[in-house]
This record gives sequence, C-alpha cells and structure tokens, in this order.
Amino acid sequence: MIGGAQGTGIDTSANIFGKVVSTLGYYIYGNREYHSNIKGRHSYFTLTISDKKVRSIPEKADILVSFDAETVLQHFNEIKGYIIYNEGVKGTKVETVQSMESEAAERISKQLESENLPKTVEGALESAKRRGVKLIPVNYDEIAKKVAEEAKVQLSVVERVKNVIGIAVSTKLLGINEEHLAKVAGSTFKQELYRKLNVMAIKKAYELTESVYSLPKLEGAPERYLLDGNTAVAIGKLYGGLRFQSYYPITPASDESMYIEAHQEVLMEDPKTGDKKKGAVVVVQAEDELAAVNMAVGAALTGIRSSTATSGPGFSLMVEGIGWAGMNEVPVVITYYIRGGPSTGLPTRTSQADLLFSMFAGHGEFPKIVVASGTHDEAFKDAVLTLNLAERYQTPVIHLVEKTLANSYTTVPKQDLGVGQLYADRGKLILSPPEDYARFQFTEDGVSPRAPLGKALMYYTGDEHNEYGFISEDPVNRNIIYEKRMKKLELADKEIPEEERVKVYGNVNSENVVITWGAPTGVFIDILEETKLDFALLQLRMFSPFPSRFVSKFLQGRKKIIAAEGNYLAQAGKIVKMNTGIEATNYILKWNGRPFLRDEVEEALRNVIEKDVKKVMLSGGS
Repeated sequence: MIGGAQGTGIDTSANIFGKVVSTLGYYIYGNREYHSNIKGRHSYFTLTISDKKVRSIPEKADILVSFDAETVLQHFNEIKGYIIYNEGVKGTKVETVQSMESEAAERISKQLESENLPKTVEGALESAKRRGVKLIPVNYDEIAKKVAEEAKVQLSVVERVKNVIGIAVSTKLLGINEEHLAKVAGSTFKQELYRKLNVMAIKKAYELTESVYSLPKLEGAPERYLLDGNTAVAIGKLYGGLRFQSYYPITPASDESMYIEAHQEVLMEDPKTGDKKKGAVVVVQAEDELAAVNMAVGAALTGIRSSTATSGPGFSLMVEGIGWAGMNEVPVVITYYIRGGPSTGLPTRTSQADLLFSMFAGHGEFPKIVVASGTHDEAFKDAVLTLNLAERYQTPVIHLVEKTLANSYTTVPKQDLGVGQLYADRGKLILSPPEDYARFQFTEDGVSPRAPLGKALMYYTGDEHNEYGFISEDPVNRNIIYEKRMKKLELADKEIPEEERVKVYGNVNSENVVITWGAPTGVFIDILEETKLDFALLQLRMFSPFPSRFVSKFLQGRKKIIAAEGNYLAQAGKIVKMNTGIEATNYILKWNGRPFLRDEVEEALRNVIEKDVKKVMLSGGS
C-alpha cells in the first residue's frame, strides 16, 4: 500500500512500483482510492503481487509506504508486515491533521486512548508494533537534502523525486535489483535531470535498507499489458472502429476520453485485403452531458461509430437524448462509469447502485442493451462488442463499468484481449439506398436498412412516426411501429447466445450459487482459486436482453442463492427475480464506496455457507 497527500505524486509512485514488478514477470492488481478534491486530501494505492493471475486486493497489506502523517493514522490497522514512514511526522497529533475527516479522527483517537497510547503518529506506530508489525523510519528530508547537495540543485527541485525514496525502500525490502528500479523510474521522467536525481535517491535509499523477501525475475512470462479500466475501454473503442467520442468532464469517466484524445490518429487495416490507411477519431468536450449525448447521436446518424462516456449525474442529464436515440433507432454507445450517488454523492468512490436506473432510464418503452464488464479484458472486449450491438440492432447500448474497475489496473496477457478474433459488425448499413428509401421500413425482424445522412431523404424527430419518419399519431401505425422497435430486443435475445451473456465459475453442481456482476467478480474468482469453499459463481454480463432461460435453469434446485453486489437493494437479485421468478436466499452487500476486499468477502461467504447468515453488510476500506 502506498499513501500520501493527493497531488504529490502518489499515482506516479504506484505506477513505477507496478511497472517494476510486472516487468519482472509478476501479475499485479492495483486499486486507487482518492478524495474528490484536486490536491491535499488523502490518496492511496493498494497493490497485490503474484506469480499467477490476481484480480483483487486483500483487507490487510504486507507493506505500507507512507509519505505523510495521515497515511500512517488511516492505515496502521490494515498492515501486517512493515510500515515505512517519514521520521519527521512521528510527533504529529491526530487532532492537527486538518485534511482528515472528523469521523475518522475520532475513531482513531478513541482506539489509541483505549490502548493507553498517545493520540499521535507515534502512538499509531506503537499500536502496529504491538501486533508484530515492523517499523522502518526514513528521513525523506535528509535524503532529499543530500541528493540536492550532490547534484548541486535547489532542494525544491528534488521534491519531485522524494516519493521514489519510499518506493526504493520497499523494493529493497522485496529484494528487487537497484538497477532495475532505476531503469523503470528513469523512463517515467522525460527530463534528464530528474532521471539523474531518481538514480541518486534510489541509491541512497538502498544503502539504508536490508532485503527481507526475494522477488527473482520470472522467466517465460507471456506478453502482457498493464492496463487500468478506463484505458482498456478506450483502447477497445479505438480497436472497434470508433470515429466520434463526446464527453463532459466527470469522475471517473474523463480518463477514457482523455486517452482517446491523446491517441486520435489510428491505422486502419482491411481484414480481407490487408490494406492499411490512416484515420482519426473526433473527440469533443461538450458544454454539458445533454449536449454530449446529442452530439454522439448526431455523429451516429452520419454512419460512423459513435459513443459518449459519463457517470451518474451526467447520465441523468443524458436520459432525454437516449430516449430520442431509442425513438429514432440510432446506434450509439454510452459508457456509464458508476460511482456513489445520489446527487453528487461520492464522486471518487465506487458503487453498483445505478443498475436499475441504467436499464429503465427514459420515459416510454424502447429497446436498450445493457452490458456489464467484470474484468479489464472484458472491458476491452465489451467496448468492441457494444459498438457491434449498437449497429446490429440499431439501438442505444449502455456499457456499465464501476469506479473500481475504471481506476484499478492489472497485468493482462495479450491473448486474453482476443486481438485478432474480434470483428466489426455494421449490421444493415447501406451506402446506396433506393430512391424510395424508408428509414424505418417495416421488416420481419424489426431492423430496417440504415443509410447515413446525405445518402437519401429521411426525417428524424422525437415524435412517433411512420416508416418514412413523418410524424403520425394514427393508432394502427402506432401499434406497428412500436412493435417494430420492441422486436429488436426479442431478436437480440434470440441471436446473442445466453452462454455469452453469463459466465460460470467453480463447482457447477454445488448447492451454493453466488450471483454477482461487475468488479466483485474478480474477488470471487480469486476466492474460488485460493480456498476450498464450495460454490458456483454466476457472473451476469448482460442485463438486457436478460439470459432468463439459462439463469432459470442454472438456479433450479440450489440450496443457497447468494446475491453479492455493491448496493443496498441487491438490484441484480431483483432483476433475476423479475426475469425468472427465483429469489435470492442470502445476501452479501456493500455500499460504503469502497471495493469488495478479498478477506472480508471470504469471511462473509463462510458465514453464509456454513452458518446460513441471511445478510452480510461489508464495511472494509478506509
């Protein structure tokens, strides 16, 4: 775990550490937690290292690298191995840490008082020491001063590389080669001066520390990418042929659009001929979310692949535009990054409370396809899939990605991304429509031939219309065109294999079934692989059209059906009941804005499976 004040290089430090261990051949999974301010509040990164694929983080870390007083105070109870701390903050009192929330300060003070310890960083360190945690004091300021003197630069210049000192102490603890760290850290900074300062700081940190563990380089590791969820979706969209992206800045969605902005030029290859040509993606930062979705809809009408990305408050504003797209059968993708609500809520924390909203957003009835990614490779592949589904069925497609998945990063083997196996399905796109072209032509399957704007005369309004797009309130026409639109969801239900809309893990014959979706999926897979707990895991990947027949058959005769998700109402459980008539018997729920942690989930599962506890509320995380 790495923690410090927001805006002081915590992300950079975590990324350096992640690159160091992943380039040695190890798998990693890291989760980023941060406050909803730009600079100053507490931010931390939790990283798991393994020689096999890992998809979750534990409740307690082996090593804490802290750069300030608050990090020690917030996390001393969550560490079981080593705490690397800044020697200069030992005397800091809990009450003087102004960035800490009052509720947290009160809890920490009460605990230290109950242990007859001073309400200071030193007291917190002593509490950890009594539990067997080893303490490693580091004088960051003194090391920085020595580096500045040797490099003949001002001390303020060295501030930018101070965090690498803590990283260096931790990598030395792990037995990682000094030169390897210096090489990775050097590649992070563009200016030669900062590369030099990093090497000097690393050398001095290594001189202070003894190795405790050993992380040798693993041979034969497959080619892999280090991806966070936002980047996985962005690359997936680019790979899937995206040509227009609109957005209004909102956490945690913005990083996706910013990545696409930075990689707008693309090289397109014809899969049949191998011919290559350059292309580009237009990215527009709109004045608000309603404008963003309307721009994306307008771009889709021209015949290109189009999408937008947002989070809860922004999606609320987009609902009107999504309804217009539904009425006019426009293929547009909305990537919905779920965060804590309602209203502004918890802008930088995770949630799964918007599932029902995403499915039923908009007045009236119109088909929407809703896809939920659970892992980073799924986020990539689903970005391609949603573009295909939108064009095949000419309807809005909503791609759900929670903040946990968006802001966590992991090593993804290249083969897991399915590169070379994914394709573009443009549906019934026609570039030379007939003279008497009817955009909403009545067809047996409900999907009409779709021509881009400019290729034929066509009418689009928000009103009900006939097959040419002319406004019509005729009741007979209303029945026909209404059914035409809704039939597309029935068609999707027939054509999309149910086995692709759900995934099953574990003992498929177990009397215990866990139903989950999104980011918690990885936690349960890790528990299946690391423990002897007997359960089948049913991951729901598509909520509309819902795989009713598969889920109903799979759940028949089970003793325990456990709904596990990050909301209060067990919303996925309600959707299962709505579509199958089968109700969950037990619940594992979390709504405090923090991700599912492996230890707390394992304990909850044991209580449910072995003791038949009906409902467990998870509360882990700082």
